[in-house]
Amino acid sequence: MKNNPYTLVFGKEPLEVIPRLTEKNELIEAFLNDPPNQQIYMITGVRGCGKTVFMTEISKELRENDEWESIELSTSQNLLVTMAQILSKDKRFVKILKQVGGISVAGFGIQLNESADSANSQIVIQEILEKFKKRNKKLLVCIDEVVSNEYMKEFASVFQILLREDLPIYLIMTGLYDNINDLRNEKNLTFLYRAPEIKLRALNIGSIAENYEKNLEISQKEAMEMANLTKGYSFAFQVLGYFVFRHNGNYKDALSEYRQYLEDYVYDKLWSELSGGDRKLLYGIAVSEKGKAKDIKEIIGWDNNQYTPYRDRLIKKMVVDGDRYGYLKITLPLFEEYVKRRSI
Repeated sequence: MKNNPYTLVFGKEPLEVIPRLTEKNELIEAFLNDPPNQQIYMITGVRGCGKTVFMTEISKELRENDEWESIELSTSQNLLVTMAQILSKDKRFVKILKQVGGISVAGFGIQLNESADSANSQIVIQEILEKFKKRNKKLLVCIDEVVSNEYMKEFASVFQILLREDLPIYLIMTGLYDNINDLRNEKNLTFLYRAPEIKLRALNIGSIAENYEKNLEISQKEAMEMANLTKGYSFAFQVLGYFVFRHNGNYKDALSEYRQYLEDYVYDKLWSELSGGDRKLLYGIAVSEKGKAKDIKEIIGWDNNQYTPYRDRLIKKMVVDGDRYGYLKITLPLFEEYVKRRSI
């Protein structure tokens, strides 16, 4: 029996991926230029848009080049201590260091615990990166779902120093808009405003349809109907494909499970994080016939001064699309119906 090619697991690299060629080429070319155009990128988008998978693809592709190594760090741990420990103990890096005489500081004695010295870790990291530079090696650091905690702020400050020292270190961070914005607004970290941001928008609908047609063995018409039901939302692409596969290609039989899974695993969490004003505006968009700003404001009884800040915030969160002047539309599939069922 053929295995289901789609997955319901957040963050796990799925078997079937719709490539984001434009965004990927932009980032990789910027890193590979000599000298590099950029050494840091921030990847943002709504929950479930594929940020983690995109970062993983970049890391894999760069590692195919012998000059590149990569590590993944978590903001739940002391980033500097963890990084120093990995660089000084992992077999991949120990081999590189031995080729240039090892390191002189006590890097091999670093312990991953709360009392470990971040300052000492910084010294270790700097010396190791100097060795990387001598070996023409480059290090990519990947941090998923960043938050503005003390570990992250400390790491970002040191990263800025490493850049000034012209060391071969590169950084990709993924995160929700609010979390990345909080980090950028921290004192002494405003350099992050100069870092380019890639916003992961909707996947290509035609590519989704082609994928469904091939893997689910359905007609071109049915595949396009399914693709339109996802609105190009990455997680929806996986979820709908998963349940339609289980229903032997009958997408109409899978719609109830598709809707429930999106609500249980994405929309309930998203809704809980929205303010009352955000919710009210979303309700106005959902019940308006065409998403015209004038109609929305009339429905919820707002003037332009009330409307504008919430509109701008929801667009930045990528829950709402405002590309067409004077109109708003919700970016997530079946979210209009979800919003209508919620009390304001």
